[in-house]
Amino acid sequence: MAITVRGKNIEITPALKDYVTKRVGKVTKYFEGGNTGDITAILTVTRGKHIVEVTVPINGILLRGEEATTDMYASIDLVIEKLERQIVKYKAKLSRKFKSGGFKADVIPAATLASEALSDEDFHIVKTKRFAVKPMAVDEAIMQMNLINHDFFVFTNADTEQVNVLYRRKDGHYGLIEPEY
Repeated sequence: MAITVRGKNIEITPALKDYVTKRVGKVTKYFEGGNTGDITAILTVTRGKHIVEVTVPINGILLRGEEATTDMYASIDLVIEKLERQIVKYKAKLSRKFKSGGFKADVIPAATLASEALSDEDFHIVKTKRFAVKPMAVDEAIMQMNLINHDFFVFTNADTEQVNVLYRRKDGHYGLIEPEY
């Protein structure tokens, strides 16, 4: 497991990097053998806000947390607390489901976490839509998404001939999700 610390509009000092590495490393204690992929922490300073975004890949699932305060160290602490709450939430649900001790005390197998997250009764599909996915350019997909006034749009990319998802970001720009095989 490697921890990558990147900065936007901030210089990552050795002390800041050590603090992030130490705090983020605590998240791995919840998983058997520290069974995580490469963890990414992005530290950003924008208009006086210190934003920390941490992504932890664990056997096909992603834990992600983001926090913003006026102090970078406080943001780091808050994002770690948020990730730990996510883990504890799933752990409580798993303990009800597997009372026979299907996992170590204080350790959640990542594969079990993923299967529980997908079958959780707290999530309900309230509507299903079917539509034709026609090939189009990304610019046309942006236009279509804006015409129907949605925050995302699924389409077949005419250039790659793969299904893509276009979405509107919080900053007003657009993001594109492409499959990786």
